[in-house]
Amino acid sequence: MSAVDHTTSEQHGTSAPEGPDTPEVVFRTLGVTKVYDTGEVQVHALAGVDLTLFSGELTVLLGPSGSGKSTLLNILGGLDHVTNGRVWFGDTELTDLSDRGLTRYRRDHVGFVFQFYNLVPSLTARENVQLVTDIAPDPMPAHEALELVGLGHRMDHFPSEMSGGEQQRVAIARAIAKRPRILLCDEPTGALDSSTGVQVLEALRQINERFGTTTVVITHNAEIQRMAHRVIFFQDGQISETRVNETRIAPSEIVW
Repeated sequence: MSAVDHTTSEQHGTSAPEGPDTPEVVFRTLGVTKVYDTGEVQVHALAGVDLTLFSGELTVLLGPSGSGKSTLLNILGGLDHVTNGRVWFGDTELTDLSDRGLTRYRRDHVGFVFQFYNLVPSLTARENVQLVTDIAPDPMPAHEALELVGLGHRMDHFPSEMSGGEQQRVAIARAIAKRPRILLCDEPTGALDSSTGVQVLEALRQINERFGTTTVVITHNAEIQRMAHRVIFFQDGQISETRVNETRIAPSEIVW
C-alpha cells in the first residue's frame, strides 16, 4: 500500500483526534499571520494559520520553500513574533509573553535542531552538550544524552573528528539534554546522505517514543512523512491539508 492508503485526511490543522484517549494539546494557533516588511515590499510568510499539535506526537511539516514552515516553527519556538493572531503553549499564551518570558520559555521547554549543527569546534561533544546542561533547570548528564543518540564512545571527540551524521546527533543530544517538552527540528537531515540521515531520524524517533517528547520536523524529503503520527502540508503561508498516519514505518524503511 502507498502512504496515502495508510492515512486519514483532514482539511483543517485544528482537527483533533477523538475518543477517551485524546492526547493533550501542546500547541494551538489561531489566525496566525506573519508579514516581513523589507521597506520596498511586504512578504506574507503566514496567512492565517490555525493549527493544533498534540502531546507525544511526531509531526512532519511538508511544503515548498517559502510556504511558511520555518516561520511557523520559529514562532512556536519563541524565536519570532506573530504579526497578528494568537499562539498557545498549553495554557500559556506565547503571544502575551515579553521577550524575557519567551527566553524563559525557550530555556525551560524547547529544544532546537537545525540543518547546520552549530557546534563549537573547540569543544568536545560532551562539552558542547554541557553548554545546555549548565543553564537548564533539570538537565540529564551530558554523557547520558550522548549515549541516547549512540555516541557514548565519541563524547570526548571534537566536531572535526566526527562525520556529519555524528555532529547532528551531538546537536540532538544537546537539544534533549535539558529534557525539553518540545523538540523543533528544521531540516535535520538536509545536509546528510541516506545512511547518516537514517541514523539521525532513528535518534529522533527513539527520543519521541522513549520520553514522549512532542517533536516537529520540517523536511523536503516527502518520504519522511511516513514515520510521523501527523503530517501537515503548507502552501502559500497556509495549511492546505493535514494527514494522520494510521500505520508508521521505521526510519530504516525510508527511501532516500
